Amino acid sequence: MLLSNYKTRGKKPMKYIESKKNDEIKQIAKLSSTKYIKKTGTYLIEGFHLVREADANDQKILKILVTENHEDDRLVKKYYDNAIGISDDVAQSLSETKTPQGIFAVIEVQKKEELTDLSGQWVMLSDVQDPGNVGTIIRTADAAGYDGVITSLDSADFYQPKVQRSMQGSQFHLPIYRMDLHKAIDLAKESGLIVYGSEVNDQAESYTELEKTSDFAVIMGNEAHGLTEDVLEKTDKNIYIPILGKAESLNVAVAAGILLYGLKI
Repeated sequence: MLLSNYKTRGKKPMKYIESKKNDEIKQIAKLSSTKYIKKTGTYLIEGFHLVREADANDQKILKILVTENHEDDRLVKKYYDNAIGISDDVAQSLSETKTPQGIFAVIEVQKKEELTDLSGQWVMLSDVQDPGNVGTIIRTADAAGYDGVITSLDSADFYQPKVQRSMQGSQFHLPIYRMDLHKAIDLAKESGLIVYGSEVNDQAESYTELEKTSDFAVIMGNEAHGLTEDVLEKTDKNIYIPILGKAESLNVAVAAGILLYGLKI
């Protein structure tokens, strides 16, 4: 539906921004920066699925931006007072993809209570740099029914647009914390969780040989270097995935998928 065709029912016409040089658009574009996200307490999501998931999971949507060719009239009508029409040129400037879907939302960062206790099953990420890997692991943790994810301070920020897109709405389904990894490991141990490190070394066991437990945390390491020695010193057990073919290793997100399901089933 064309933006100009909306029935405003006495409301003023929807604001329309045509130029990517518009000051408001420039500010929104900065929401790809971790520094600016922290400064404003807001972040940007893109695409029909993510915006619908944010709405369905009671996220505070501050603005919705749509092009003429968007396909979700219900959301635009619901957030009409905070909706902005944008040109395709503006959409392309905000998008992380070659073919934008024509809908974006500015979301308020939800304040979380400080973690003081852990229970159940958790995933921890240590220096995982690639946004796609971080997002995919979080999505897998959601699918596998984990209780939460903790990312180290040197992992890709989960509010970055590429991570948001890779999570595909899982960010709204389970708690995700960004904190010092050593403190997270200490907290897990104090809470009675067994801490597994995903690493191949002389002390490591195949994940297939482990006795299953209901309360644990599993740490996935950096794409190139794995887990550091200081992290490995804190783990209770180190586990690995047997390589049956000739490949040297697995992508960290693929390895996480195998372990997250393997440790539960």
